[in-house]
Amino acid sequence: MRSVLLALLAKESAHGYELKQALEHTFGSAYPSPNIGQIYVTLGRLEKDGLVRSQDVTQSDRPNKRVYELTPAGREAVAEWLDTSGDGPRPRTDFFVKLALVPLTGTADRMTLINRQRRHCLNLMRGLSEPGHPEESDNPIASLLIEGAQLHLQADLEWLERCQEALT
Repeated sequence: MRSVLLALLAKESAHGYELKQALEHTFGSAYPSPNIGQIYVTLGRLEKDGLVRSQDVTQSDRPNKRVYELTPAGREAVAEWLDTSGDGPRPRTDFFVKLALVPLTGTADRMTLINRQRRHCLNLMRGLSEPGHPEESDNPIASLLIEGAQLHLQADLEWLERCQEALT
């Protein structure tokens, strides 16, 4: 959340609700929108870390609003974040660790774990296949995010098949 908010603030100063709206507009329902409290807590931490600064802006017909902007350190943090590669392979996911260690626990077996994970992936896939909001059909970012998630889930399902074959 930190890097996402910093990246949004790189374009222009904004208050929390504007940042929430920017997230919703950019990603649509393909990416879970954080609650406004989470945004403000993160902004507070970013300010404490010297990555953003804020000021109250007076509004004539409403209460003042707090507007956040990047500091030079915040701009540097965005540049560093954009310059790093994304996640690579996922050998240390929680599921993989469970799969490796479940025989030691004596509480479940690997096939139960694999089947539970398969059901979870299929449920996520069904959720992604449901039609979203009409305005999202024109949002290429949301469409690409959904397509990417579907492809990852498809790969996960294929990998679960291989796990089942190798471990039975």
